[in-house]
Parts: sequence; C-alpha cells; structure tokens
Amino acid sequence: MRIITWNCQGAFRRKADIILAHKPDILLVQECEQLNDQSFNSSNRPIKFHHWHGDNKHKSIAIYSFSDYTMELMHDFNSMFRYILPFRVTWHGQTFTLFAIWAMNNKINREARYVGQIWLSINYYAELLDDTCLLIGDFNSNKIWDYKGRVGNHSDVVLKLAEHDIHSVYHQHFDMPQGKEEHPTFHLQRKQNKPYHIDYCFASKVLRDRLINVEVGAYDDWIQHSDHVPLIVDFDL
Repeated sequence: MRIITWNCQGAFRRKADIILAHKPDILLVQECEQLNDQSFNSSNRPIKFHHWHGDNKHKSIAIYSFSDYTMELMHDFNSMFRYILPFRVTWHGQTFTLFAIWAMNNKINREARYVGQIWLSINYYAELLDDTCLLIGDFNSNKIWDYKGRVGNHSDVVLKLAEHDIHSVYHQHFDMPQGKEEHPTFHLQRKQNKPYHIDYCFASKVLRDRLINVEVGAYDDWIQHSDHVPLIVDFDL
C-alpha cells in the first residue's frame, strides 16, 4: 500500500497528474478545492473512492483511493474536529482506522487551533487508537514550537500516541528524534532557507512492522507547485 499526503496549496485540478504520477493507492490532499471525478480524466487512474470535506469549496481536505481499498467515514466522526476525519479502511479482509488530518487555525476556540486540535481529537477518539491505526497529514506542528502555549503541544501529542504504541514512521525509518528532522516537508513562503518538518504519518505497530519505505519530496521538484512537498509511505500489506 502506498499512501501519500500532500498539501497542494490550492488549484489541485491543475496539479493532480503531478502527484498521481507517484501512483498512490490512497492519497490525502490538503488545501484542495471541491472537485468531481471528471477532474482526473487525464490521469488514466480510475478513482475508487473520493471524499471531500470542508466549509470552503476552494480550500479544504480530500481523500482518494485508486486501488481496492474501500473507505467509509466512521459514524464516530465529530464535526468539532472538522479537518480530522476518521475512516474505516478495508482491503482483502484486513481493516484499519485512518485519520486524515489537516490541522487548521481556529479563530473561535484558540485551544482547538493547529496541534491543539489534534490533541483534543486524539483524546476524544482514544478508543479508536487501540485499533490498528494510521494518522497522516499536515499537522502544522513540530517539537521546536513546544514552548508556545497550547492545550496540548507537539510533544504531548507524540507521547499520547505512544501510549497506544503509535509512532511516526518517518522517525522510525530515518532513526531521527522529533524536532531534529533532516527532510523538511514545508518551506515558508516557498523559500529554501525557511524549512520545517510539519507533515507526518503515525502508525500502529502492526503497520510499522510492514513498513517498506518513507520518502519526502525534494524541494527542487515540488516548490513550483506548493510550499509543501509530499510525504510518501509504502507498507507491505
């Protein structure tokens, strides 16, 4: 299974073929406009599942399946965490829970902004974390910002997930500590001298044991398309 997360920084209709060339089985796209299946005619990759969610038709979150992975938004979904979507994924009799994430600002409830939203959601969905589980997307967060006052900071989220034996596949694959990442996923204002690692894939042990590869897109290959590069993860299921 190849799963990719990419914040496309808008206009996904003009960028779809670029990311689909990497042949994802499951693709998560942030800052994506509302599209229909016909928007992908040039890709020659039939969409098996498509779910778009948001309150801004020009800039929200979408998830796609291009292989025999059936997906269903879970009844447990709490719209309070509107850009953290729990899906039940099924493939050849195997199932796991996938949280599609785009950690956003929240002007009404400051506690629920950015990583605070993730912190609140993983506490709300705590029982789901005991299942085989994968959390992937744009967390807009890093340990280097722990000093900022939040209801739950980045390290709090990492420790809470660790209680359920859920860990970052990037940090496992490259044997790096949180906050010391050598592969940035985001460049502020698209400037190479402003790099940050803020996109993640956290997985339960049963999935981490089947991890094949983790790839972070190169700046030169992606900066003309977005301020983010894709995070590409391969599992042997």
